[in-house]
Amino acid sequence: MAIFKRDPWILDIYRTYSGGNHLYIRGRALEDQPLKHYEQQTLYQTLRNTWRTFATDEIRNAHVKLSLSNGKFFEVKADHEGYFLFDLKTDFDLHELTDKEGYLSIKVSFDEDNAAFAKAKQQKRLKVNRFTGETLVPSEDVAYGVISDIDDTIMHTGVTSFLKMRVAFNTFFKNYDRRLPLNGAANFYQLLHCGPSSKGQNPMFYLSNSPWNLYKYLEKFLDFHGFPKGPILLRDFPTPWDRTPKLKIPHKENELINILKHYPQMRFILIGDSGEHDVDYYKYVAEQFPERIMAIYLRSVDHKKKMKRVKFIADSFTICPMLLIKESTEGVTHARANGWIV
Repeated sequence: MAIFKRDPWILDIYRTYSGGNHLYIRGRALEDQPLKHYEQQTLYQTLRNTWRTFATDEIRNAHVKLSLSNGKFFEVKADHEGYFLFDLKTDFDLHELTDKEGYLSIKVSFDEDNAAFAKAKQQKRLKVNRFTGETLVPSEDVAYGVISDIDDTIMHTGVTSFLKMRVAFNTFFKNYDRRLPLNGAANFYQLLHCGPSSKGQNPMFYLSNSPWNLYKYLEKFLDFHGFPKGPILLRDFPTPWDRTPKLKIPHKENELINILKHYPQMRFILIGDSGEHDVDYYKYVAEQFPERIMAIYLRSVDHKKKMKRVKFIADSFTICPMLLIKESTEGVTHARANGWIV
């Protein structure tokens, strides 16, 4: 009879970014068991986790309440896929509620005044109705921010492989502790995070075209391999029958612009790879915000045709330095020469 057992209601909260007077928090309402990722899993355990990662049941149109430590609360309604977004202005300064690293703790719950909540509680599908998360509210005096791609920029993924077979194999058959980061990447990012003072808290933003289903997996990977903590920005993976309104511009480009508009006084270093479309997104953003982009680092990939195109763009780009790098040490050398790290 266990196969007929109903999964509990949960709220997944994704680590996002907010401003001094602007909450920007994403999450998803699901009928699911919380995933348990841990080191040295067996192949069976990895495959089971992978199946559960993608076999999710959303709670459509859930009513979600967000509470802050100052007693303020806000409410929003999830969409038909269970995704919810708090995107609103506040009349108080969020910096006053953050910890020393700039993170604001939040609590979310299902609205107990909603009829759907009462039914779920009656069916014993709500063991708890309190889920915690956090959002980054960067200090206003940071030296700069860093926006980085994930696939083949900090993690060996294989996005340029034939039919992206390596991507599928790595995603479905390898646990996070067996995935390999690019050599020296974590150290380079830690140096950028600390900045020229070596004591800074420069915000780090991680971008990927991966679906939100892989959020926990990628969070574990970054933590396990010593990358600086930061928002992880993924996307809703479209299906043929998905009627959700699509973005007019690509996901990465949309997030890049949103981050820059979120922090109008902040300058940024952009890091990507030469395998996909990072060069196009970063070039466009630098053209739109020419005074805001300090440098663009693009990791070289093993693909002659793509590399030839990217090199042509980099050689003719004049707004800011656009460097093709094979090793993280090249980025370290350049950033140190410009006084951005110690």
